[in-house]
Amino acid sequence: MFRVFHSYLTLGEYFTMHKFCDHIKNKSVISFSYKNTTRVVEPHLLGHDKDGDLTLSAWQLSGGSGQGFRDFHVSKISGVATTGKNFERARLGYNPNDRTLSRVLCRI
Repeated sequence: MFRVFHSYLTLGEYFTMHKFCDHIKNKSVISFSYKNTTRVVEPHLLGHDKDGDLTLSAWQLSGGSGQGFRDFHVSKISGVATTGKNFERARLGYNPNDRTLSRVLCRI
């Protein structure tokens, strides 16, 4: 099930939210640059962390510190592209009610 929770967002956040929520909805494997490293991820959840930063929670397939769930501040992400691949389901350990995010915008 795919859910989007609308709230008050800036125009930039609104468009960014929809882009990432589409990737989550479609279970698209995406790549992007984060902290000068190319990451390939399966996006699972998008929301605001306790400091109000728009944050993507994703299963990292490659890049950075190896495989596993990671949180990425969207403001530090650049060069988002789809890989042409999709993933089938949420990874083991996925928590749709992740407490590290104070407000969830969309999730698988």
